[in-house]
Amino acid sequence: MTQETQSVRADIYNLIATLLRQAPDQQLLDWLSEIELDGASEQPMTKAWQALSLAAKETTQENLADEYQHLFIGIGRGEVMPFASWHLTGSLMEKPLALLRNDLIQLGFERSEGTKEPEDHFAALCEVMALLDSEADQHRFFNRHIESWYLKLTEQITNAKNSQFYCAVSTLINQFLLIEQTRFAAIPVRETKFATSGIK
Repeated sequence: MTQETQSVRADIYNLIATLLRQAPDQQLLDWLSEIELDGASEQPMTKAWQALSLAAKETTQENLADEYQHLFIGIGRGEVMPFASWHLTGSLMEKPLALLRNDLIQLGFERSEGTKEPEDHFAALCEVMALLDSEADQHRFFNRHIESWYLKLTEQITNAKNSQFYCAVSTLINQFLLIEQTRFAAIPVRETKFATSGIK
């Protein structure tokens, strides 16, 4: 994998993390609106970018703040639960989070002071993927902590009553992670910093 490819992948992971952490600000909305793409391309990833760019053009920062509030915060809880434990066990703070914390320690990551959400928030997982520089570590982390539940999350986002702009975000996540999944499937799993933790 070239350095340029790795940089693009990291940028996309960081974009997804930003969009799931909070409603995009006007600067990000403007950037998304102005993305230039090959209009004739039939590639699913290109179409996903086109849909996101169009969604950015058709919304406002105020509307997005309301949409984000309904989806991810709500009263008590939002329509979308972006946590691995919830999607894999039906409850928060369960075994998937404990396994993730063990892997993060072995990879040298520490929880930031002031962070309120558990580490299995999907945005946090994307941030880790953007920071990992070893393809072997990326491969194992993706297999352990993302592959098993990202489709459940994106389906929940797409089906949420108040999801409009975030439907396009969901499509982009699906298409990008499908590419990642396919790419990793073609690569043998190699030894990593956390390959000996007993988790497959």
